Amino acid sequence: MPPRKTLNVSLTPVLQKFVEKKVASGLYQTASEVVRDGLRLLEERERANGKDLESVRRKIAVGLRQAKAGKLVDGSKAFAEIRLDVSGDRKRRKAG
Repeated sequence: MPPRKTLNVSLTPVLQKFVEKKVASGLYQTASEVVRDGLRLLEERERANGKDLESVRRKIAVGLRQAKAGKLVDGSKAFAEIRLDVSGDRKRRKAG
């Protein structure tokens, strides 16, 4: 395990109470463990968001190539399909 460095962090009273509750619950031994776990989750979320962004960029590139090739879709039809996709995603999220 790499050596650890000490870093002082200021928390709002609400966050401080949250950390204290987590330690008191027995799930974590120290406030540092709570903060490290939170930072790991933030790192994971940023990684996932980066993947999502890359996916969107790839789809945009495909769309641009299709547009340059004259393979265009009517705007109203495209937005109707997007609305269906979005509503389908919401339904899947609620079910999951």
